[in-house]
Amino acid sequence: METVKQHIVHGGTLRYLRHDSATTGTPMTLSVFTPPGEGPFPVLIWLSGLTCTEDNFTTKAGAYRAAAEHGLIVVAPDTSPRGEGVADDPAYDLGQGAGFYVDATEAPWSDHYRMESYVTGELLELIDGAFPAGPARSIFGHSMGGHGALTLALRHPELFQSVSAFAPISSPTRCPWGEKAFAAYLGPDPDVWAEHDAARLIEGGRARGVYDTILVDQGDADPFLEEQLKPQLLKAAADKAGQGLNLRMQPGYDHSYFFMASFIDDHVAFHAARLKS
Repeated sequence: METVKQHIVHGGTLRYLRHDSATTGTPMTLSVFTPPGEGPFPVLIWLSGLTCTEDNFTTKAGAYRAAAEHGLIVVAPDTSPRGEGVADDPAYDLGQGAGFYVDATEAPWSDHYRMESYVTGELLELIDGAFPAGPARSIFGHSMGGHGALTLALRHPELFQSVSAFAPISSPTRCPWGEKAFAAYLGPDPDVWAEHDAARLIEGGRARGVYDTILVDQGDADPFLEEQLKPQLLKAAADKAGQGLNLRMQPGYDHSYFFMASFIDDHVAFHAARLKS
């Protein structure tokens, strides 16, 4: 990996990195914060939402003071493959910046859009090889990235100790963002879609006995709450499956990084407790 730039923050080192990905067939970018000390350190993966790059979380979330305090590496990859020759769409909710953390099976997306394999395979291997990373990892994210964190944790429970989300797309098979993306990337079969739907996976018992509880923060002034995010479907699924879910509805908060920055310390501490248990 090539270091594009780096900064010292809260006693640790923040690096912006670039590498040529064998999984996506494109260059990929990410940021990595390493806390002060020699390590090895547990790893916390962050997945961002629609239109974001690795830079949104890195500059706006304010996660690194808590990460330094708890001794965690924090990794924030880009949200999709990008570049010349990579399929795209004029809309903000499909194509570059909108990878939805799935491996696309439909043309033209299947050539490069393999974000599930990238995050759960190549990215973790790169971090393990280049940084003082211990074996324990957790994952969290926002909006589309909240969907990604939940579904990747549920589909790959052997990789992650814990999972949390801010304002996740709770059931993409039942909202316009998810229906559009899944039809394009995965084709028309709703059974295939369901394997990438956090609420449906939880309802089917995929988290039971794996994660003691899942932490979700949701602002009640979020403009996407009713049409796109639908946290009530996540709660209903958890109740039906007997899965621990701490769904915190935060009064007055919206969908922005101001919301995430207000509660990021809680999420870092939530993961630290489980990563170090």
